[in-house]
Amino acid sequence: MRILGAILAGGQAQRFGSDKAHALWQGERLIDRVAAALGPQCEALVVCGRDEPGFVSLPDRPQPGLGPLGGLNAALHHAHAHGFDAVLASACDIPDIPPDLLARLQGEGAAIIADQPVVGLWPASLAPVLDELLAGGACAIYRFADRAGARLVSIEPGLGNINRPEDLA
Repeated sequence: MRILGAILAGGQAQRFGSDKAHALWQGERLIDRVAAALGPQCEALVVCGRDEPGFVSLPDRPQPGLGPLGGLNAALHHAHAHGFDAVLASACDIPDIPPDLLARLQGEGAAIIADQPVVGLWPASLAPVLDELLAGGACAIYRFADRAGARLVSIEPGLGNINRPEDLA
């Protein structure tokens, strides 16, 4: 199975106040930390929602401002066009992606982490489903997960995410 890794990095980081993807967590930029965790689990890696030097970058699809689903949609279409079977996705602000994330999510169809739905495994064949939802104005990842029949997978301890500068402490 060919897996495309996707780092969802197109948010405005309004609560954070600066570029969250470049914030340092334990001496590493968050985006680099996520790349280091996803990369070994995937055949290729893309950053969605921004131009990021050193990475293949994809603009949100169909336009910016759709939250994580715009980036995920870009990754699903890229995966489908380039012969990947699925997308292993994470937001750029999840600093503790486990090295066996793909193994934990693999199974029948789509799967998301129960407490962090921006972390998931999505079959590339879901691109038209997400197109339809976005065309109808839906921007909630749980709504897409429901439509896709995504399984909820729990990880203990749960995955954290960085929303505010104090979360880096």
